[in-house]
Amino acid sequence: MTLVRSELLKIRTTSTWWIFGLISLPLWVLALLFNWLQTDALASGDLGEVPADQADQVQAISSADSIAANLYTNGQFFGLLIVLLLGIVVVTSEFFHQTVTTTFLTAPHRTAVMLAKLVAAGVLALLFWVVTTVLNLIFAPMILKASDVGSQLGSGEVWASVALNGLAYLLWSVLGVGLGVLIRSQIGATVTGILLYLGGTIGAAIAISLLAGRFGDWINQLQLLVPSLASSLMVAGTEIPGNPPRWAGAAVLIGYAVVTGAIGIATIRKRDIS
Repeated sequence: MTLVRSELLKIRTTSTWWIFGLISLPLWVLALLFNWLQTDALASGDLGEVPADQADQVQAISSADSIAANLYTNGQFFGLLIVLLLGIVVVTSEFFHQTVTTTFLTAPHRTAVMLAKLVAAGVLALLFWVVTTVLNLIFAPMILKASDVGSQLGSGEVWASVALNGLAYLLWSVLGVGLGVLIRSQIGATVTGILLYLGGTIGAAIAISLLAGRFGDWINQLQLLVPSLASSLMVAGTEIPGNPPRWAGAAVLIGYAVVTGAIGIATIRKRDIS
């Protein structure tokens, strides 16, 4: 606990956390405006002509639980990127400010130090999730009421999506710490994380869509291999026909986090930090 408190103190005494917080707010607002427009379109059924082979998927996405879950987990896309970058900074700041040698001389058990960094990053990630969830619980019912959907706060599926969203935030902070260990350069790790997250998400979504149209809907199962797409799958308010189940997205993301965390601990134990 002493090491965890020390890592949290390092975070609190730097400007990093509130800078990311200030960045997160406008991104959350932007996401809310987009999801508001999407909610109006889905609730009104104003989606134009839907191909017959996509009718079941559109019906599931247009369900009250799915619409509500999307709003109550609003901001996930950018939020996960923020906590990924925070996880990276928790590690790379030590190398950037050249305090890593002092840290390991003070606490020579590197595994314990890495575990403390993982816990600290997780605590910060959950704090971001709590704040965004509180904001969503304030504004989402207003949007749902305006769209004649109802708050859906009595739905277990909606609350499951909110809880799984918190798990996604936690796991992405672990991925960030692991990436920060593998790439010690703060700028290099940050740029790599952004490119992998944004490029991987957009590129994979386009590729899977094109391949599914050519080879069949079974290709949609491959979205589980992309962490950001697996995260989106976790918070769907209902099972979408043709897509993997939500629990599968959570299982795969947990697997990525466990492997990344283990590689990070093994790497930092063996690497020369002088």
